[in-house]
Amino acid sequence: LCMDDDGIPNTPEKRLAVAKRIVDKAEGHGIPREDILIDCLALTVGADSQAGWVTLEAIRLVKEELGVNMTLGASNVSFGLPDREVINGAFLAMAIERGLNCPIVDAAKVAHYIQAADLALGRDEYAMRYLKAYRKRKKAK
Repeated sequence: LCMDDDGIPNTPEKRLAVAKRIVDKAEGHGIPREDILIDCLALTVGADSQAGWVTLEAIRLVKEELGVNMTLGASNVSFGLPDREVINGAFLAMAIERGLNCPIVDAAKVAHYIQAADLALGRDEYAMRYLKAYRKRKKAK
């Protein structure tokens, strides 16, 4: 978690600094970088309109500079707001684009957003996975 004794940093750069300390400490204990999982902490945009951007920028910085796996409780961003699924889907797509690869989500509610993000990012050649999932959802109805 990108937090320290002072709490959750309010800038992407400070969250990156915390992540660097975590990675350095983990590697010092012999944990390979590919086994390290960093959470840049999603906070609700209902309380701070910049919270989503801070988290997204922190994810980008940590992924670019440290190259570690990224996790996130993505639905935290919409806490206390109506139509949470819409906010969560948009936020999740942006987080995936910036490097999130291990999201903590209700898979049944957001799988189609993840599939759409992968498609838009060129990670699903000829939309094969997206179309397969779409057909499966339609068949289930």
